[in-house]
Amino acid sequence: PVDHCVVESLMALMGKVVILETTRGRLDGCVVAVKHDHVVLEERHKKFLVRIAEIVWIMPD
Repeated sequence: PVDHCVVESLMALMGKVVILETTRGRLDGCVVAVKHDHVVLEERHKKFLVRIAEIVWIMPD
């Protein structure tokens, strides 16, 4: 299942730095891509793919 509210919120934050709390811990980085099932964050030239289902909360930094 796709969480459309989270996808739309992340799309509105494209190009901005965010903090994501996931079920595995906290990540921060710039939102560089949003797909229906994952988001791509870039931090210090490293890219992280985070499953949207694993996101607990999002905070713009």
